[in-house]
Amino acid sequence: MRNRLFLRCVVLIAAVMLFPGAVQALELESDAFEEGGVIPIKYTGKGADVSPPLSWSDVPEGAKSFALVMDDPDAPMGTWIHWVIYDIPGDSRALEEGIPRDLVLQDGTRQGINSFRWSGYGGPAPPPGSSHRYFFRLYALDTVLDLAPGANKGQLMRTMQGHILAQARLIGIFPEPLTDLVPE
Repeated sequence: MRNRLFLRCVVLIAAVMLFPGAVQALELESDAFEEGGVIPIKYTGKGADVSPPLSWSDVPEGAKSFALVMDDPDAPMGTWIHWVIYDIPGDSRALEEGIPRDLVLQDGTRQGINSFRWSGYGGPAPPPGSSHRYFFRLYALDTVLDLAPGANKGQLMRTMQGHILAQARLIGIFPEPLTDLVPE
């Protein structure tokens, strides 16, 4: 753990020295679980399957919108996409719990299609066995994307190229290894 932190600090310092002003901080967190912690069953396909609350800070100057992708790289058939959401207004600093699965939300936020083949959030529902990691990746963008509702992750990633000011990551685990899943 210490070596990892040291390496991250060295990389950040080198990036700042080589590209002053190019490295932007962006922090992503959830009130529902900590970095590397277990995602509560409420936010999974084995519970209420509602999106967890997420918030962010240290937004770079010039951010006009945000995009977020949640995926599971440990899925047996390859990376499984759980959520694609974009055109989140630039003055937003959070996504509340239980975002509706509508393609377009009241504030203009758009949602894409996940691997379940529906729009909006689809919580973790891994097959029995080992635990899976779920990556929430938030991107601060210098533009509002010209991307129709219902885009997939690949379309979003291509459209964001050249517009990412900063990004942040939050990882949750599900299910907790060696425990029974008991609803809260």
